[in-house]
Amino acid sequence: MPAQSIRIFLVRHGQSEANLDKSVNARLPDHRVALSTEGHAQAGEVGDYLAKQLKGAPRVRILASPYVRARQTSAAIERALVAAAIRFDKREATELRELEYGLFDGIADEDLPKIFPLEYEHYDKYKRFEGEFFAPMPLGESRCNVADRIKGVFGTILRDASADRTDPILDFIIVSHGVTIRAFRMQWMHYSWEWCEKEKNPRNCSVQLIKGQAGGYEDRPVFDGFEVAKASLQTRREEGHVGE
Repeated sequence: MPAQSIRIFLVRHGQSEANLDKSVNARLPDHRVALSTEGHAQAGEVGDYLAKQLKGAPRVRILASPYVRARQTSAAIERALVAAAIRFDKREATELRELEYGLFDGIADEDLPKIFPLEYEHYDKYKRFEGEFFAPMPLGESRCNVADRIKGVFGTILRDASADRTDPILDFIIVSHGVTIRAFRMQWMHYSWEWCEKEKNPRNCSVQLIKGQAGGYEDRPVFDGFEVAKASLQTRREEGHVGE
C-alpha cells in the first residue's frame, strides 16, 4: 500500500523551576525537576494550540519523556485534547529523556576543572576542536549519544503509521527536551551533526512540525513558544554546552 503522510508535533516542556533557580539542580536529579508556575501556564497554552491544530484528527498518539517537567507538560496537553473531544492515547518513552549531565550536573562551570580535572580536560579537548557534539559528560552523555538513542522511537512511529494497519495513527505529539528535540530533527531529517551543534534549543513549549511521508518531509516551526526567563547554568546545560 502507498505510504501515508504523517504529522509529528515536537513540543519542548514548559519553563522549569531550574530555569529560575540554579540551586535546584544541586538539590534534585534532573528527572525530578518540575515546571514553574509560569511553565504550567505555558503548557496550557500549547495544549490549546495543539487541540486546534488536531481538530478532526481520527486518532492522536502522545509520546512523552518520563521526566517530571515533560509529564506535567503532557498532562496539560492531554486536558486540552479531552476538552476538544479528540481521540488520543499516551505512552512514555525513555528514549525521549533529556541529555544526561552526569557528574557535571548542578556544578558551576568554573568549578568543573577543579573538581574533575581529568574529565573536564577530556571534554574540553573536544570543545577546542569544535566537536562538543561528541564530548561525553562523565557518567552522562554526549549529544551524539542522545542522537543515537532517539532513533529508538522512530520504529514505533513508522509502525504505528503503517498503511498495513487497520487503524493507522498519522498524528503524533512528542513531548520532550531541548537537546532531544534537536537530535530528533537531526536524525529524522538527515541533518548533519554540525547542524545540531549550531542549532539553538527551541523555546519552552514551542512546537516544531515534521510533516510528510517517506521520500519527502518538511520541518518547520509552527508555534513560537516562550523565551527562557533568564540565562542560567541550566539554560546553558539544556543547550548541551559546558563552559562559556
